[in-house]
Amino acid sequence: MMMKLRFFIALWAAKLSRPLLKITKHNGTNFPGELALKICPDFLKYVAKPKRVITVTGTNGKTTVSNMVCDVLELSGKRVLNNRAGSNINSGISTSLIMGSTIFNRPKYDFAVLEVDERSSKRIYPYVKPELMIITNLFRDSIMRNAHPQYIADFLTSSIPPETKLILNADDLISSSVAPDNQRVYFGIEKMDTDVTECINLINDMRICPKCQGELKYEYLRYHHIGRAYCSECGFHSPDYDYAGGDVDTRNMTMEVRDRKGSGSYNLLSDSVFNIYNMVAAIALFRELGMSHDEISRYMNQIKIVESRYNEVTVEDVTLVMQMAKDKNALACSRALDYVTEQPGKKEMLLMMNCLGDEKHWSENVCWMYDCDFEFLTRPGVEHIVATGPRGKDYKLRLLLAGVPEEKIDCVRDEMEAVDKLWLEQGSSVYFFYGTDSVALARKARTKAVERIQGDDR
Repeated sequence: MMMKLRFFIALWAAKLSRPLLKITKHNGTNFPGELALKICPDFLKYVAKPKRVITVTGTNGKTTVSNMVCDVLELSGKRVLNNRAGSNINSGISTSLIMGSTIFNRPKYDFAVLEVDERSSKRIYPYVKPELMIITNLFRDSIMRNAHPQYIADFLTSSIPPETKLILNADDLISSSVAPDNQRVYFGIEKMDTDVTECINLINDMRICPKCQGELKYEYLRYHHIGRAYCSECGFHSPDYDYAGGDVDTRNMTMEVRDRKGSGSYNLLSDSVFNIYNMVAAIALFRELGMSHDEISRYMNQIKIVESRYNEVTVEDVTLVMQMAKDKNALACSRALDYVTEQPGKKEMLLMMNCLGDEKHWSENVCWMYDCDFEFLTRPGVEHIVATGPRGKDYKLRLLLAGVPEEKIDCVRDEMEAVDKLWLEQGSSVYFFYGTDSVALARKARTKAVERIQGDDR
């Protein structure tokens, strides 16, 4: 009885804090959850949850996938609770569930679609039992937080509830091995024209067969360790697909998705392989929920990838692109650099993937830059690079070590002054690379570039 009273005090205090935050003009998206957990540490155990809970986790792509899932379910008429307004740790999940419950602790939604940080799983899954969970992938992430991907895989295996059905990436031998006793289905992408058989990236965390420790080989490889692997010594191979993306045509922006019950035609939301995987993962989940391919395709045609990840505008004769490249994450940044440098035409780049939070509180660890494939910036078409922010000089050093000629590099500490160094040449594309906590600053920088173009200050 005492615990229940404590819970309701936490719930009501947290609900009251939301209008107070608005009145005092504080953002504090996590604050209600933080307050609730402080008053009642077991708050997540007692707070009401929708009957159907879906979670999305993984190193990269979880925000994009959870947004896709939420958007499609809402278009299909479902009332969906999500944590877009909070964060993906226990306080953010608590904040979302507070918003999704009445003052008498009854759920207001049909579904919850929650993005969950991998490291927070031990604090969340004892209390939140998802019906379905997508694991997008597991890669080497911030060395200060997530160490090695196998460590994170083991962390998830020990945390995921046994009743949760997993939707796993068959082309990723690390994430596809998580929680081996759980029911599971696999998604992947069949062979593409752009595939290779040898890794060209600096990072490859899956070189050895997990069964016999022999050398792994690949029927086809996309990037890093993502592809169709096999061991010539013991016969081990990647899991078979339950949901397979095939006939991928990035020129006409179409693909087919096949499963045991049929197939469907889909329009691609993006031509990057990374986002094609995100699409197939979401489609696999919708099929598990019983939706038809036609229904899914119709709803997918009405959504788009969140603009904070990628956004493109053309001002007069210059294309300005905002491209998120997660700071301290070598793989996410490598994928963004690879994608951008393969685009046609002349390119100019502003590198501002600085962790502003670290700048305030401690010294940012820059070792990730030496795992990231900055060598992609030596490709033809990359005409000019401006390195800026607290780590601008570190970026310049890494570019020089990657083989980028010094005459192509400018380095300016202040981000807004760095915009003045951009050439903004006619017919070129200018890419603003920014980190997870510098979206607003990147938008401000792009606005200044727009003003320069419109004022013909080039």
